Amino acid sequence: MTATAPLLPVGTGRTVIVGPVRYPELCSSGRQLLLDHGFTLVENDATVPWTQAELHELIADADAAVGGVEVYDAEALSHAGRLQIIARLGVGLDNIDLDATRDRDVKVVNVPGGNAAAVAELAIGFMLSVLRRIPEMDSATKAGRWDRFVGRELAGTSIGLIGFGAIAQLLTRRLAGFDVSVKAYDPFADEAAAARLGVSLVDTAAAAVADVDIVSVHAPHIAATHHIVDAELISGMRQGTILINTSRGGLVDQNALVEGLATGRIAGAGLDVFEVEPTTQDNPLFSHPMVVVAPHAAADSREAYERIGLATAQAIVDVFAGRVPTALVA
Repeated sequence: MTATAPLLPVGTGRTVIVGPVRYPELCSSGRQLLLDHGFTLVENDATVPWTQAELHELIADADAAVGGVEVYDAEALSHAGRLQIIARLGVGLDNIDLDATRDRDVKVVNVPGGNAAAVAELAIGFMLSVLRRIPEMDSATKAGRWDRFVGRELAGTSIGLIGFGAIAQLLTRRLAGFDVSVKAYDPFADEAAAARLGVSLVDTAAAAVADVDIVSVHAPHIAATHHIVDAELISGMRQGTILINTSRGGLVDQNALVEGLATGRIAGAGLDVFEVEPTTQDNPLFSHPMVVVAPHAAADSREAYERIGLATAQAIVDVFAGRVPTALVA
């Protein structure tokens, strides 16, 4: 009787390229899941994303990819001979050409809501930082100046949301303890969720930003939303509005924001994202004392990385095990 050969793990002989930096440290559980299933990992051991040239070289021998912010456009995908899945380590898909992946029968998954808590909390952090002038107090005190920096309270403010998806909804829940009023614009808004959270839905972005203290942007960056916050929208805000953007830089016209800050229409801003990234030291936004910034780090909590690291790894395992992965986008 012939002995049956043992089944090999589904990842045996298959290569996963991993674009996000610090993957072994931040996504250890997901990484181990891939290794346990026999995959060979080619990881980005630098501190910056792969260049397109580097991606083009690496993708040629890849069966799967854990995607960060590197760009999977038609040109990059033309170099892929074996690629079956891109598992986006996060939510945003603006760096992946979904038409090109469909043409090449490459599956794409993301992790909706996986980093929602982290992004919502940073948005609140920006609100408090700008309202209470925390960066100014910090730098002044460290410089030996013992002064009074009179700010404003978040409690009792009115907030307008552009976008009402998972992050905006979680943000609203987190804000409940501050007794704020919230209205939101989203053409695809979940009306039941809005009713449950006490959010007033409005029909236009202009209505969402009119007569509020804080505008917080939580929309996907697609052609229809590019520069949704432009000079015209800013002109409809009340004098002294605070703008928060933890979504994508292309949603806000930076020149219009600079002008809004100069006129005082925008009193301050909390920005995690920029039109061009990485941004540079001479960015005109940085000259304004009430602009608080971060390096596209809203999603960067250890808890979020644990969740999305496991989810993306499981999606890759599922594809090669013949299962349909969760959160299949294309």
